[in-house]
Amino acid sequence: MTYVVTDNCIRCKYMDCVEVCPVDCFYEGENMLVINPNECIDCGVCEPECPAEAILPDTENGLEKWLELNRTYSESWPNITQKGDVPADADAMKDVPNKLEQYFSQEPGSGS
Repeated sequence: MTYVVTDNCIRCKYMDCVEVCPVDCFYEGENMLVINPNECIDCGVCEPECPAEAILPDTENGLEKWLELNRTYSESWPNITQKGDVPADADAMKDVPNKLEQYFSQEPGSGS
């Protein structure tokens, strides 16, 4: 099992999860984070820290595409180990549906 970041993170990117991760397995895109499933130790400390409830265990039904997205982008985006600035509209974007199709960016973030 591993944890994955889902579309609730897109354009929210609160980054509270980064601060608690003991193995630094988060990677930063322009407008979301992903978890490297090969580095995640399945400790679960990140899940309750996410205000957008975007982090879920990959054992939940329907998360296969998110596991693959996390795997793919964690290989090319920079590692992030410290919380950065939260987007100004994060709270407004928290419950917006279909963010993957509308807002996802493949561009990398700045990392830390």
